[in-house]
Amino acid sequence: MALATFWTAGLVKKGTPLHRRVGQVYLLAMLAIILTGIPLVLQVIARGQPVGALFLTYLLVLVGNATWAAWRAIRDRRDRRAFFGPMYWFAAALTAGSGLAIIALGLQTGAVLLQVFGGVGVFAGIGALRSWRRSATDPKWWLKEHYGAMIGNGVATHIAFFGIGLRSLLPGVDPVLLQQFAWFTPLAGSLVAAWWLGRKYGRPAGAPQTSPSSSQPSPVPRLNT
Repeated sequence: MALATFWTAGLVKKGTPLHRRVGQVYLLAMLAIILTGIPLVLQVIARGQPVGALFLTYLLVLVGNATWAAWRAIRDRRDRRAFFGPMYWFAAALTAGSGLAIIALGLQTGAVLLQVFGGVGVFAGIGALRSWRRSATDPKWWLKEHYGAMIGNGVATHIAFFGIGLRSLLPGVDPVLLQQFAWFTPLAGSLVAAWWLGRKYGRPAGAPQTSPSSSQPSPVPRLNT
């Protein structure tokens, strides 16, 4: 359901009732994944796999942060102060701190996967600070927060889908190769998506223009949200 609604919301016209309704279903599906991930962590602990449990817990932090931000960016799009409130900073600090811990764990165990995805959390924390600073002069801050969070959610959705589905679809392929494809391909795709959406929606507002008959700058049109 998460995979289907993610692509449906991504392909339909933005801002339409269909886009909003499908997006709501997607976020509810992600919430269900987060909640069902908690007993899964406990199960992994019971199996005697502490590293796997810690990494899975970290992934739940990443997905929880992205899901919250995607929802609140739309809800608080006319109230910047409400969005960049205590919960925003708690989630940013938790994500960055968890990322540092996972990097340290990856260095200790020699797991490149943990090191790379731990860096995702650290960069997310740094990006949260930059977004807050830029939002004061950017009328489209909420849109950037929303699509940035949805890109992060898309990474999680595709990793889960590929990680489970490809093992059954391609049983003869090297499991290590499948694991690397399942984890790193969605991450690489997210970088491309972020670049493309940044060019489409992230350009700063045009500078005021001066009319030929007056030295006074003309007013900048207000963004219709």
